Amino acid sequence: MKKEEHEVMNYQETLDYLYNNLPMYQRTGPANYKMDLKRTYELMELLGNPHRQFKTIHVAGTNGKGSVSHMLSSILQTKGFKVGLYTSPHLVDFRERIRINGNKILPRTVCNFVTHYKPEFDKIKPSFFEITMALAFDFFAREKVDIAVVEVGLGGRLDSTNIIQPELSIITNIGMDHMHFLGNSHEKIAAEKAGIIKDNVPVVIGETQPEIKLLFDMKARQHNSRIFYADKRFQLKNIDISGTRVSKMEMDVLRKGELFISKLNCPLFGSYQANNVVTTIMAIEILKEGGYKFTKSQVRKGINDVVEKTGLRGRWEILAKTPTIIADIAHNEDGLTYVMEQLQKIPRKSLRVILGLVNDKNFDSVLKLFPDEAIYYFCKADIPRGLPAEELAAEAGKHGLTGDVYPSVTAALKAARSEAHKEDVIFIGGSTFTVAEILKERTRIKPSDQVIRH
Repeated sequence: MKKEEHEVMNYQETLDYLYNNLPMYQRTGPANYKMDLKRTYELMELLGNPHRQFKTIHVAGTNGKGSVSHMLSSILQTKGFKVGLYTSPHLVDFRERIRINGNKILPRTVCNFVTHYKPEFDKIKPSFFEITMALAFDFFAREKVDIAVVEVGLGGRLDSTNIIQPELSIITNIGMDHMHFLGNSHEKIAAEKAGIIKDNVPVVIGETQPEIKLLFDMKARQHNSRIFYADKRFQLKNIDISGTRVSKMEMDVLRKGELFISKLNCPLFGSYQANNVVTTIMAIEILKEGGYKFTKSQVRKGINDVVEKTGLRGRWEILAKTPTIIADIAHNEDGLTYVMEQLQKIPRKSLRVILGLVNDKNFDSVLKLFPDEAIYYFCKADIPRGLPAEELAAEAGKHGLTGDVYPSVTAALKAARSEAHKEDVIFIGGSTFTVAEILKERTRIKPSDQVIRH
């Protein structure tokens, strides 16, 4: 029986509507990616243009934009601001995408919003991402946040988030990902991501890449935007990634060669986070020039408390220690290069890899990075975009990677854990969705539940 218009859908019904009745690139791929902002502007008009009612920081980039967004949010919270945080994708719960001071949007807020506007949505026919962003901006406006950190979904120029007029734009780096949308070269991808640069809005570039620096400089000049390269202003020294199977990252931050912050602790243990820390600190310095007042102790505490304050997960996340189980959402060549280098440095008896990819990646560029001495457990995340495990095993075999095929990600992890020695390392990765499936199953299992071969 059809619900009356005034009767609010429950949370599961709301999620079913969002996931099953709307175009959703992240689950189903390129056919459902929309390359214009028309529907976004229609939604904003429908809602009274909530994106104009609060300040924003806009964060784009191939890798690191999620971590930088969360670190910035944590520092802003430490300062005492009421901070909105909009990110994607989620790992366990849809509501991870929309937070205020680390607290996820309430289920009833999601339900009320979707139920109320569903008749208009059915006319406008927006995508999943467009509705989710509209929900976030409406929520942030109603809750009167002081500032919101907004992560770009894909690209920049034509991303739905590119309707905001931010206090600061950030582009973390440029790598080869989503080439079927953004172009097949660093220059083409950079041009799309540079689309978030706005008139008279400063822009921070996380990593100086010589082949695209001129493009960014020209774009900034066109918009009268001051441009800052984080790695030219700040450097890290004495980086220490240590502890029980990597449980701490500590570093000294230098500004133009002079000590700026000593022994900064970051709870995100991936070595690639060093780049994100530098980008975040550069962003804070530019905000300070714009009138925001931060102390070094607030920056230090904000970075140190990022997981606690924002709920960030899936970045070199250690799920267990005997054996060591590590999950990381890195899924393209640039991101996985860092992850594989760090993985190889961990002492272990054997390395076991739970591997699942999506079907629109350049398999060769990714698979060539994985070590051929590891034992592989090939699987497919439960999404239409997932690459069938049998196909993955065949592609991996071309690179000397061998192992068995499993019907699900959780089945693969169960097999790996049952075969593992206590001194083994089990790595879960290849795609965001592979990691998400493990986290959803709450496989942070108690030591007493683990099956280990000694």
